[in-house]
Amino acid sequence: MNIEVLQKIPLFRGMTENEISALLKSLDAKKQNYKKNDLILHAGSKPGVIGIVLSGSVTILSDDIWGNRTILSHVEKDGIFAEAYALLEDVPMLVDVMANEGCSILMLKTKGILSSVVSQNSWDYKFLRNLLLISSKKNLNLSGRSFHTSPKTIRERVMSYLNTLSLQNDSSEFDIPFDRQQLADYLNLERSALSKELGKMQKEGIIETRKSHFKLLTP
Repeated sequence: MNIEVLQKIPLFRGMTENEISALLKSLDAKKQNYKKNDLILHAGSKPGVIGIVLSGSVTILSDDIWGNRTILSHVEKDGIFAEAYALLEDVPMLVDVMANEGCSILMLKTKGILSSVVSQNSWDYKFLRNLLLISSKKNLNLSGRSFHTSPKTIRERVMSYLNTLSLQNDSSEFDIPFDRQQLADYLNLERSALSKELGKMQKEGIIETRKSHFKLLTP
């Protein structure tokens, strides 16, 4: 495992090489590779691990027993997933984690991590501090999804989402992390209805879009 590469990942920010090496050993770190659409973690399980995306990206989604799919979030390189379930060891996962493309994942077993703060490990505080900051940011992103799915019309949902991406990128031109089907699932819409509305918005001069690239146009 390349420690210098790991030092650039937010979860390991501020840690020395020795601290990261000790953490990896203590948490029984394992690197695993997945192909596109492979299921990494599944709903109902209690995996007890935090996943770190070393390359590629993953999608957090929910499939109900009737076959309805909801996209909850997208985790890119250097991001983490399943941290809440890993710390709440007796709570089963309510979501699936799927490889969005070919990816490498570093799994950290977290059993007993909360009790380890009383140990002499120099990495404990830094690790938990970084984990708290990352989790807080992710909670903001997840709560933001409610703003995008609450409007009644398709256009309002699309514009709410695109406006947020524009603010986050500080630009009116950006790429979104979803393909059309994933965007429809994320906004809780039918794909055909979404594509039709995007076509109307282009004709009306509101947006320009090609695949996952969008440009917001102003009067």
